[in-house]
Amino acid sequence: MALAQELEVYLNILKQTSNHDDCPIKCTLEVIGGKWKLRILAELLKNEVCRFNGLKREISGITNTMLSNSLHELEHDNLVKRIQYNEMPVRVEYSLTEAGKSLLPLFYEIAVWWNKYNC
Repeated sequence: MALAQELEVYLNILKQTSNHDDCPIKCTLEVIGGKWKLRILAELLKNEVCRFNGLKREISGITNTMLSNSLHELEHDNLVKRIQYNEMPVRVEYSLTEAGKSLLPLFYEIAVWWNKYNC
């Protein structure tokens, strides 16, 4: 959990950038926002390495197209690593990069918030 002094510094930065393209919240939401990306990232945090069908099975309601597009975007943003093995049939595995793994404290804070407010 962030210290009060760190939160105060962050709040001042946020106030200065909230209407600009370099706003940290805006930029972060462009990378991890949307209905599916956080769920994909959470699955990869839990399982370390997943195949496409495993992710599809664990994330109920997601379509193949949406999963594929979201994985591609997360890979483009350097949060997910895709490894394709030259086997028959082709095997593809997804895992988190170091940047993706660094989101664990964010997930922790979201869980703490949920447990506290349970709205």
